[in-house]
Amino acid sequence: MPATLLKGKPLARKIEEEVASEVTELRQKGITPRLSVVLVGENPASRVYVGSKEKACKRVGIESETFTLPESTTQAELLKVVGALNDNTAVHGILVQLPLPGGLDADEVLETLDPAKDVDGFTPANMGKLLLGFPYTVACTPAGILAIMDHYDVPVEGSDVVIIGRSNIVGKPLAALLMQKAKGRNCTVTVCHSRTRNLTSYTGQADIIVAAMGSPKFLKAGMVRPGCVVIDVGINRVKDDSAVRGYTLVGDADFGELENVASFITPVPGGVGPLTVGMLLKNTVKTARFCGCPQ
Repeated sequence: MPATLLKGKPLARKIEEEVASEVTELRQKGITPRLSVVLVGENPASRVYVGSKEKACKRVGIESETFTLPESTTQAELLKVVGALNDNTAVHGILVQLPLPGGLDADEVLETLDPAKDVDGFTPANMGKLLLGFPYTVACTPAGILAIMDHYDVPVEGSDVVIIGRSNIVGKPLAALLMQKAKGRNCTVTVCHSRTRNLTSYTGQADIIVAAMGSPKFLKAGMVRPGCVVIDVGINRVKDDSAVRGYTLVGDADFGELENVASFITPVPGGVGPLTVGMLLKNTVKTARFCGCPQ
């Protein structure tokens, strides 16, 4: 029996409607939510992602601006831009697009960013709050994963979850969220990575598998048990001469193999991706409520 598709676009549209309503409410109070994005260099994927964020902000009424800096930007120059945005009371949310070009220290940048304006939830202060169980803003992709599972009534509470990937963007914050002592969570979480021995011994026992390591079609049918839930976070460009763009987008899970093995599965594209942007909009409204003042 084919797996139930966890489609992100319908839920993303619902979230945008909710955010648009909240933005209207804030504007009536004299607060116009404003998001500032800092983009350094020419990373094609980052540019596409930033463009989608700008369009989404426009749809819901959030003011958005992008500071595009050259590849040659120094650490001092980048920190100066972030510092100025910290001090600008008209700016309610700041997002520094990662990854940064080589030679720039992302950790120092995140330490400099005002936690109250951190719409990505990546600053040390906000990551710490998340781990302690009282988050302010939550990393957008993990928040989107929880939203899509909740929306489709995926059985999560008490599940054995394997996350493949230990990044600060997905793996670590998602693990912290799923292990929280809270309704609909309470999971037993195992985080696997490139140094994990006998990965299949973990994935083969899991109720839920989150593939987030950036390896095209890595997770195969032989690595999972029938009926498991597969959440595919990967977005990989694979060369395809038959495609108009010259490439095809695929996930970290082999959808073709897994769609008849899993009970639920996210497609790529159109699964987790739209929810990542949706959670960014929600975080921007949250920071605007906290930081906002009449303009």
